Amino acid sequence: MRPQVHFTAESGWINDPHGLTFHDGAYHLFHQYVPGSTEWAPHCHWGHAVGRDLLTWERRPVAIAPGDGDDGIWTGSLVRDDAGGVRILYTSVVQPDIGIGRVRVAVPADGSWDTWTKGDVLVEAPGDLDLIAYRDPFVMRDGEGWRMFVGAADRAGTAMALTYTSGDLTRWTYDGVAASRSTDERSPVWMGALWECPQFFEVDGRWVMVSSIWDDDVLHHAGYALGSYADGRFEADTWGRLSFGDSYYAPSFFRDREGRPCLMFWMRGVRDDDAGWSSCLSIPHVLSVVDGRLVATPHPDLGARRRREIEGGETVVDTVVDMEWEPHREGDRLVLMSGDLESVVVAVGDGVVRLDRPGRKSALMPWSGGALRVVADGPALEISSRDGVLGGPVEPVDRMLQVAGGLRAWQVG
Repeated sequence: MRPQVHFTAESGWINDPHGLTFHDGAYHLFHQYVPGSTEWAPHCHWGHAVGRDLLTWERRPVAIAPGDGDDGIWTGSLVRDDAGGVRILYTSVVQPDIGIGRVRVAVPADGSWDTWTKGDVLVEAPGDLDLIAYRDPFVMRDGEGWRMFVGAADRAGTAMALTYTSGDLTRWTYDGVAASRSTDERSPVWMGALWECPQFFEVDGRWVMVSSIWDDDVLHHAGYALGSYADGRFEADTWGRLSFGDSYYAPSFFRDREGRPCLMFWMRGVRDDDAGWSSCLSIPHVLSVVDGRLVATPHPDLGARRRREIEGGETVVDTVVDMEWEPHREGDRLVLMSGDLESVVVAVGDGVVRLDRPGRKSALMPWSGGALRVVADGPALEISSRDGVLGGPVEPVDRMLQVAGGLRAWQVG
């Protein structure tokens, strides 16, 4: 079964979303894509999709493919220039050392953004930092010019965001280390040995860094920092963990048509090998800073798609269910059924949200009280609260059984 509001490839593997942009009345979504495989491989492409909102996508042809000096087209970002044009800056990898990428540019053939022409390699890794990883450029306006951040890791276990400046998006000057943290630092959260996809932006008057936590070729979770930014340097005063469980990774920052700060994640483990597709992208989330923490809330496009309210115990085959749950603070359970079996049990109590699924290890997320938003979409489940996001693959839900607490649910169409 394929999810309805979580993007999947028609066939093949997908991972990181990137370059999400509202353009000419529609959203354009780009993503890592390995055609013809249900497993990751280094010869990634940039897939492309277009949507009238952030939940309904029309798959388009591959935007950028390996070749012309690239063995893989890895994560990057899309930026509009001062003249109204647009360009993609992406990670170009070449065998055998694919861990150390290069930053290369591509420009579109026309306003459809379907076909892109590769340009020059703009930036290569600095030679004086003893790096073991270098990839994932993120570009933003900074004063009168432009600033690029690239994720990096050195042999000593320091995760870094390196930074570059440019006046024209073509000629870039290396400007040192924008932010860093040792993998040995674990309080209050661990941030790994490499920040994949480090991104910097403002939310509610605070500067935020969001990154994906990597260590020794293991992908962990999404982390963040709140702090201050000036002259290409980010100083963190708060470190936090944004995602929990083993599914969410590689969130991509974008602003929606209203200018709201948003994230979309890659969700690992949601797959159908018989149908030939693997992985999906999360629903979009709007970001806010509440009580000194970064909070991700399902985007209003989801609420706008609610069609009718569902009664507890009602059969809801082949539909998306959007739930608002107010658990009892002393403890509560929400049970979602697949046929006569429990597909999902979400339990809260003792400061923890626990996600239980048959045959899988329990996944935990802190819970400081308050409402949970639960979205069931075929084989994909997402839970969000002010403490983070938790989700992953499930047996498709066809019925709800509310055990206790206040619950409202809607069919999404």
